[in-house]
Amino acid sequence: MASVAVDRLIPTPPPSDDEKSPIVSPCHVLDVPSKLSSTSRLQYERKMGDTELSYFLPSRQSGVNDMYLHLGFQAREDLVKRSRVAIVWAILRLRHPLLASSVEMHDYDDVRFVYTAPANSDNALSDADSYLEYREQSKDVLIDSYLNGPRTLSNTRLSYLIVSTPRSDSIPTPPLSPTEAGASDVPEDGGERQHDILICAMHFLGDGMALHQFANDFFSLLGSEKTELELRQQLDDEWATRWDTPADAILPKALEENIPVKWTRMRQAAAHVDFLMSQERFVGGQAFPRRKHPERHTVVPTISFPEDRTKAILKKCKANGVSISAALFAVCNVAWARMGDGRKELPSMMYSALNLRPYFTVKPSAPWNSYWFLAIGYFNVVLPNFLPSDDKVESTFWHRARQAKEQSTQAAKNPLVVSRTHEMARERGERARRWGKEDDEREKGTWVPPSPPSASSPTERVLPVRAEAPSSALMGLSLLGNLDGIYKHANFPYIRMHTLTTGSRQRNGAMLLFGYTFAGKLWISLGYDENGFADDVVDKFWAAAIDCVDQFLG
Repeated sequence: MASVAVDRLIPTPPPSDDEKSPIVSPCHVLDVPSKLSSTSRLQYERKMGDTELSYFLPSRQSGVNDMYLHLGFQAREDLVKRSRVAIVWAILRLRHPLLASSVEMHDYDDVRFVYTAPANSDNALSDADSYLEYREQSKDVLIDSYLNGPRTLSNTRLSYLIVSTPRSDSIPTPPLSPTEAGASDVPEDGGERQHDILICAMHFLGDGMALHQFANDFFSLLGSEKTELELRQQLDDEWATRWDTPADAILPKALEENIPVKWTRMRQAAAHVDFLMSQERFVGGQAFPRRKHPERHTVVPTISFPEDRTKAILKKCKANGVSISAALFAVCNVAWARMGDGRKELPSMMYSALNLRPYFTVKPSAPWNSYWFLAIGYFNVVLPNFLPSDDKVESTFWHRARQAKEQSTQAAKNPLVVSRTHEMARERGERARRWGKEDDEREKGTWVPPSPPSASSPTERVLPVRAEAPSSALMGLSLLGNLDGIYKHANFPYIRMHTLTTGSRQRNGAMLLFGYTFAGKLWISLGYDENGFADDVVDKFWAAAIDCVDQFLG
């Protein structure tokens, strides 16, 4: 297993004000001053791991997988004024240096994060402000422009923050009179308006759990009782904590380094065979009929359920021994089977993400213990594609939900999950490098198709010969669980969140269903390329899925 290079530490001159990207220095270590001054900036870098590469290389052209998190909330305008938001944004960019990094590509297997440390807290604040934008757009316009418009992120802008206060004909309630000297500048009420925030980040920086934890920390600072002056002092203190004595390595490690394995030749061979055997068990013969279209257009239809109905749905799931996540696998399975598309004898395969943080054995130490890093693997759920008679369909639904739960649990608790993660990372990295190189050559007009393997020297098989079986995935599900366990609403009492939508820029013909509870409500959304599927097949599926929720979940 190839190792991932450690951070390098290089003092560099400060960039000019109009310089968009940091200066790249030779790969060696120079003397490091005990304290940063206003005339020097330190620079760190490390190579991407295989999993990070598998997200970075396909994203280069159009931003495939660039993540976003939208949150709609009510708050007074002075809580979300630019000066206050910029300070909070700067504090969090200090805590999570990958957000403030850039990317430099030397070769397909040598892509590096480059982080230029702020020379002082003023520098940190001005850097953060340059990656902050204010608009007057609605939620739908914000999300549509991010998903379907020109790419927001780039190699020199790995994260971005957009705050929007849509125009309204109504005049907001005026704020209360100033509080007494020395007290908080956050009044208890008055002047509330609707605001929207869009947190944008490259997927190779981290995953959904990092994104939601970050949003909670953001609002905990923004909606705290601290005055703007106190937040500014916190920025000064946090900069001093990190940079009075610069560390040797501050960038979070790649996924593969967080779950290291002591490889021997025998162990690596056994892991490879186990991985191949585990992959061959996944059979999927169902797929949405697609069509080619030159332009991708992602839409995200979303439904939410009132709190009382959400409680009833969760109670019914619990009574049947499953979570809402397992039930949503069954919803998609039965909805597709009812549509009657595909061969009934072939099963339906769906995939989802596996949180790998519980398996990490490398624990970073404070203050460089950022949670912004990739920590996801993947697992599949395979369910039958036929349905019994109508009088047995409900019992079948709950049986399949329990099958989904069992398969999800087996994937999470498999004793070989770490070695399989390494093998999957290796395979995804190799595939991404090969396809990335091919994409570049096609664009240049220099691509030459590889020669087919010679019949006289067949490839040696590791596994016994088996009958060919399809391995098509019907769709992906991103099941985020109870997000109210992450968002500590009591920590920001002056901000009332009411809407959450998340997703990423997609490739042509992509589809991903999201399910989560937030603000006491169950939310289900379907992000898909409406130009990439035949006729109205997705509309029919979405309607069938909602019918299944109504019929089986209540």
